[in-house]
Amino acid sequence: MDLNSFSDDQVLLEITQRVKQQRLNLNITQEELSKRAGVHVQTIKNFESGKPSTLMTFIQILRAFGDLNVLSALLPDPGVSPIELLKLKGKERERASRSSSKNQNKEPLW
Repeated sequence: MDLNSFSDDQVLLEITQRVKQQRLNLNITQEELSKRAGVHVQTIKNFESGKPSTLMTFIQILRAFGDLNVLSALLPDPGVSPIELLKLKGKERERASRSSSKNQNKEPLW
């Protein structure tokens, strides 16, 4: 399914329908999901009907499903860009410094 051809409202509806289907697949009622997610049952009903909701509600629902890791697939960690690696390359420490001979004979202060 190519979501790029969908309108924003259609994408929202698709996401909320998938969440609803996941809830049903897990055999969880809206009331039970609301308790697990720590939100009011009306919030779950509004979310599943496609009404605009907050990102926090979406996160709470995913956490209640035990499925928060799906966000990693949605937005993978970009890591450090190759350009940033090149900038840091010159500043990278390559060896340990020698301790001075003055400090070798002294007793520790602690």
